[in-house]
Amino acid sequence: MIDINSLQRENIKNLSPYSTARDEYKGQASVFLDANENSFGSPLDHAYNRYPDPLQLDLKDAISKIKGVPIENTFLGNGSDEAIDLLYRAFCEPGKDNVIILPPTYGMYEVSANINNVEIRKVNLLPSFQLDLQGIAEAIDERTKLIFICSPNNPTGNSINRSDIETILANFKGIVVIDEAYINYAKQKTFIQELTEYPNLVILQTFSKAWGLAALRLGMAFSGRPVIDILNKVKPPYNINQATQDLALKALENLEQVNEWIKITVSERAKLTEDLLGLASVKKVYPSDANFILVKVDDAAHLYNSLVDQGIITRDRSKVTLCEGCLRVTVGTPDENETLLEALKLLSNA
Repeated sequence: MIDINSLQRENIKNLSPYSTARDEYKGQASVFLDANENSFGSPLDHAYNRYPDPLQLDLKDAISKIKGVPIENTFLGNGSDEAIDLLYRAFCEPGKDNVIILPPTYGMYEVSANINNVEIRKVNLLPSFQLDLQGIAEAIDERTKLIFICSPNNPTGNSINRSDIETILANFKGIVVIDEAYINYAKQKTFIQELTEYPNLVILQTFSKAWGLAALRLGMAFSGRPVIDILNKVKPPYNINQATQDLALKALENLEQVNEWIKITVSERAKLTEDLLGLASVKKVYPSDANFILVKVDDAAHLYNSLVDQGIITRDRSKVTLCEGCLRVTVGTPDENETLLEALKLLSNA
């Protein structure tokens, strides 16, 4: 059995977390004179003069009803990026420990490692965009603390083979982070049901994609109680503001609308893939389980710039490992997808 507490940095083991004014009493109260807030209110309609619940219990309870994950196994961050950063800060000794990332993948794993002065060991995906299990095994040593696996992967769009992830979970003695930002669009199941089986598993999800709340910056991390307790210990005291908590709670009441958007996006993804394959400038469209597709084209930089000139923004990924000559295209609304296709047709005929 993996002892999560032993994986912590020594200074984090001994850390006394900040105690908020609202942590220091139990029960109900009507007069709050403990936190040096403006007692007269706020210039807004809502009572934003009070600090928010530092553990976001109402919001976590609502998420629990949808995800089936207990509150004590849930962490909420200022975007998934906060959870990524806190994992480094809690488990990786700067200048000593290392992490493994699997390019091409989400860029913030590397940025956060650099910010926290943690060595990055890159094990490229295979040409099939699947895990190089042998390469990963060879990269691991006694100072390897984290392995980041993005599934469905960004920017390639594919899900990682479940059995390969399970192999790493069963054999790696550090923490395995599975970033499921795009899981709502995938055929593959979430790893949430495996939380009780693997104490070293951390699952990242987000409100930025399927839930359509990218502007709120709200991410979720699910894990065993020891990991969640550590994240709560090192996070800023009020990391999720009250406005975000209120709006997210309201959004969770509209699950049917979100599910309908997911269905439309998946349908449009299939249609856009087929239509793109009919264009002379498109060499390949990679299979996707996300809300975007990776498209190999004749001249990615030229095509990207030509689309920008028409007010259409894609992402040029042609300089990314294994993505040479590729654009990453988000699946838009039916009208947006049609606008893109018409522009590409004109460019192909130019």
